[in-house]
Amino acid sequence: MVNFTVTDTEKDRWHIIYTRSRWEKKVDLLLKSQNIESFCPLIKTTRRWVDRTKVVELPLLSSYLFVSADPKTHLKVLNTSGVIKFVNYCGKPATLCNDEIERIKKIVDTYQNIDTVNLPQIRIGDKVKIVDGVLYDMKGEVLRIRGKSVVLFMDQLNCALVVKAEQLMKSCA
Repeated sequence: MVNFTVTDTEKDRWHIIYTRSRWEKKVDLLLKSQNIESFCPLIKTTRRWVDRTKVVELPLLSSYLFVSADPKTHLKVLNTSGVIKFVNYCGKPATLCNDEIERIKKIVDTYQNIDTVNLPQIRIGDKVKIVDGVLYDMKGEVLRIRGKSVVLFMDQLNCALVVKAEQLMKSCA
């Protein structure tokens, strides 16, 4: 049998787990029912259907949630229905400290209309290629990043354009 020793720094660390699509809240409840501390940041948003309008709670981060578990509990977490894997970064488990989790909790509790923006690791000055839309395969240089939009200088057109971030891919050349 393997003995794990948990240091103080490991106790203060939250691991990121990847879940099945739209299972974040279910997995959160399943983990809590096993006495495993988990956190699924939820935001309230108004959804409209043809016949009604309703305020619903949706996960801030699709398919991700946080779990505070020692190494002995990791297998129990992985065996929980809906959990796909622990998220790794550079070959090591991706973790957040308690302060970062508290900051996320405070933001979710304090602000409304929160949205996450998944930028493809781009910075001002990067050369990018448009991978979707009418300007498909055109290249440009990032001048400014504003929320979900990126201002690009398009040398081929001799102008600047505003493009949605999800339409871009960092160019190697």
